[in-house]
Amino acid sequence: MNETPERTAFDWDTRFRDDDTPWERPDLHPAVADWTQAGELAAGCSVIIPGCGRAPELGHFARMGLAATGADISPTAIAWQRTQLAEAGATATLIEGDVLAWRPEAPADLVYEQTFLCAIPPRLREAYEHAVFDWLKPGGHLLALFMQKEEKGGPPYGCSLEAMRILFPAERWIWPDDNRFIPYPHPSLGGKPELGGILVRR
Repeated sequence: MNETPERTAFDWDTRFRDDDTPWERPDLHPAVADWTQAGELAAGCSVIIPGCGRAPELGHFARMGLAATGADISPTAIAWQRTQLAEAGATATLIEGDVLAWRPEAPADLVYEQTFLCAIPPRLREAYEHAVFDWLKPGGHLLALFMQKEEKGGPPYGCSLEAMRILFPAERWIWPDDNRFIPYPHPSLGGKPELGGILVRR
């Protein structure tokens, strides 16, 4: 897949090569355990992880028996994932390049959104919403972790629920009835919370 200039203004590959990655968590995101217990992440489901980086979730989902696809613009991150999968004897699909330009052969059950939306420039958010809508089958679930940040600029860029409701409109997405989102403080980003919740593609 070809990289586009507007997607590569921030040199993600250099950050991975230099281990300058403060957004990485030391282990699985705690939301994974919650969503697994709730039955959202189950063997046999297909899941797409945009901006997978070096997140351990890709290998974890593959070992759980999910059909996992990880995408990242960084060749270094993709090579790391390939090595981890091989060492674990696990299989997943890896996509190197601009995932916004990619569409799967068949729509997926799940999209696991952890660090992609807050990483891309806000001008690309509408393209992201269209991509996720296309990636998911009707009734598919977006497992969303929206970064909460009051400071301007980024990455990470803040993803307030007010802005997310505009980005993921009710005509295309079913939001939780009680608007209940669970805060997960980020240990290496000053405790800034990611709000975890599930949106359903209409």
